[in-house]
Amino acid sequence: MTPGPHETMTTVILDTNALMMPVELDVRIFDELDRLVGADADLVTTRSVVTELEKLSESGNGAEATAASVGRDLVSRCRIVETGESYADDAVVELAEAEGDYVLTNDRPLRDRLLERGIRVIGLRGRNTLEITEP
Repeated sequence: MTPGPHETMTTVILDTNALMMPVELDVRIFDELDRLVGADADLVTTRSVVTELEKLSESGNGAEATAASVGRDLVSRCRIVETGESYADDAVVELAEAEGDYVLTNDRPLRDRLLERGIRVIGLRGRNTLEITEP
């Protein structure tokens, strides 16, 4: 369902670690996001996350490089946004403060930074299920 003129689409920002979850943690992130926030969510990531995935896929160890390579492919399902930050976590925080309803991450320090700023975080619960954490 497309939002009407007075409704806004839910925005979910994905960080590097979120895009690597399908390989590293066997999480079906898009199915889980559909379940949590609806199939019409606006999935967004930052240019610096894409850059980080590219570096990890080229220089990481076997498992990490594979996860990053898959993550880089999954970026095709996201809208990519330029921010003023080159460090991926800082870019995600900047974007979340500007336009994010949720951030999908399993990175605890980043999660804590987001929650301190009043931003809802989606993260891993159990083995391969996601849940929303309210600030």
